[in-house]
Amino acid sequence: MFAIIIILIVALIVLAIMVNAFQQHKEKVEAEKRTELSKQKAIIDETENVIMSASQSQIPISPMLNLILLKRIQGALKLTHELNPKTPEIKQRLNDIAERIKMNEADAEKNKAAAADGISLPDNDKQIIVTIQSLKKLRALLRTEHSKGKVSAQVFIGEDKRLDKMQLRVNVDTLARRADSAIQSQMMGSARQYLEKAIVALTNFSTQDEYVTSRRAQLEQQLSQIQENLRNSNAEDTARRIEDERNELDELFAPKKKW
Repeated sequence: MFAIIIILIVALIVLAIMVNAFQQHKEKVEAEKRTELSKQKAIIDETENVIMSASQSQIPISPMLNLILLKRIQGALKLTHELNPKTPEIKQRLNDIAERIKMNEADAEKNKAAAADGISLPDNDKQIIVTIQSLKKLRALLRTEHSKGKVSAQVFIGEDKRLDKMQLRVNVDTLARRADSAIQSQMMGSARQYLEKAIVALTNFSTQDEYVTSRRAQLEQQLSQIQENLRNSNAEDTARRIEDERNELDELFAPKKKW
């Protein structure tokens, strides 16, 4: 009888340990599931926000880049559906994204030529900052997808170069606009600094194409005119100062009047 009691106690202890271990494993699996769901949701939200921000900033996203972003969302939705298959909303979103991808694949097929890299400069500094941030995020997402092996090296290089070119245009055009504003305010020193920064950015750009060379020549001509104006202004100031000093000396050493 005593032996049976001991056996029952041991069995209960073993059962309690097994139940506890099973519960811990279940909790671990659920925690990992929640972490993965949260990760995939972050990927979806981040990508959708970048697409929306780029649209609001009037950044021309090529059909190929748009396809890459949509497939990124699709991949995250598929993982979400696998982890949580009973959610009808996810299934509907998967169907919607599949349709959008199908349309963009057709557009990408039709427009295999290099996409345009022109971009309109926003009206104010706040919008310019948003545009630059959007371009940087687009490049970061593109780089991430390439590192995962989801984007070929050829496509990555072409799309990244196009985004880099747009970022250069925004930077240079912003500096040129500030230079024009400084000139109107007769702040020639500031205007010169803005133009010099723009010229350096163009000179250091990796691809010296027609836009870069022509834009740099235009800004260098404008800078040369400002420098000439500054030299003339300095010469006039020097001549005026010398004349004022001469008048002071003449007055100092002039014969005293007798009263």
